[in-house]
Amino acid sequence: MTQLPLNGIAPLSHLGVIRVEGEDAAKFLHGQLTQDYALLGLGEARLSAFLSAKGRMQASMIGFKRSPTEVLLLISQDLLATTLKRLSMFVMRAKAKLTDASADFALYGLAGDTVVAVAGSTAPAWTKADFGSASVIHLYPAAGQPRALWVAPSSEPAPAGPALDPALWQWSEVQSGVPTLTQPLFEAFVPQMLNYESVGGVNFKKGCYPGQEVVARSQFRGTLKRRGYIAHAGSAVAVGAEVFAASDLEQPCGTVVQVAAAPGGGFDLILSMQISAADSPLQVGAPEGVALTLQPLPYALLDDI
Repeated sequence: MTQLPLNGIAPLSHLGVIRVEGEDAAKFLHGQLTQDYALLGLGEARLSAFLSAKGRMQASMIGFKRSPTEVLLLISQDLLATTLKRLSMFVMRAKAKLTDASADFALYGLAGDTVVAVAGSTAPAWTKADFGSASVIHLYPAAGQPRALWVAPSSEPAPAGPALDPALWQWSEVQSGVPTLTQPLFEAFVPQMLNYESVGGVNFKKGCYPGQEVVARSQFRGTLKRRGYIAHAGSAVAVGAEVFAASDLEQPCGTVVQVAAAPGGGFDLILSMQISAADSPLQVGAPEGVALTLQPLPYALLDDI
């Protein structure tokens, strides 16, 4: 399968920004999200999720500090307003103010040699470096190429480098195996169903947050029955579509989470699926359906504890 070079800079219009300001900003987020924000350093970022009381993901986000009292959360635009409203309900007496800062910042995806050209080097996922008023957050690689996010005030010029088709960036997101939750999947999954505990999205040692008991029980009692997978389809499928094993076309075994056109043809996708179905022929939709071919994950899964 021929693949186009994954190198360059792509504008990311599908993401928005929630700004959390105040001396309690990190402390407040620590009590609401699945990752540790109390110990978040200025050279780090956090993948995390905001859950319902039943442990279901209402949003996923990448958070980092611009200063000791300002945290930015990068989130899918279609979940921003709902998440901002729900998070704001829990502020109470905390010295933290939440606002939609999407218009204040420009977001770009960096891939391939451009990461080194802009940031000076590659770095492990969720490492952050500042360049003046801009921040670079290193991500999981895709197709063997490094990737990062560039976040800067919207008044700043874009980083220099070759243009990357945003569709190719979206494909790299799928290939990284780290999905971004969107509106069709609101409250559909606990974090482990998307492998979030294996890619730095859950901290099992931190204090309480909404849904923590469900997440911990799933992990420590060995009750995980669904995981995230990468697959290829010959034709387009929709986010939220049901996945079936060929042996049982009446009961779905999974859900399509994220889809992107593959540069070599067809479509690549992330799906959340019952582990027991992984060895069966798979398709999206029934009785007629689009056949799926599973691909290897680019990272190892954390063992059940």
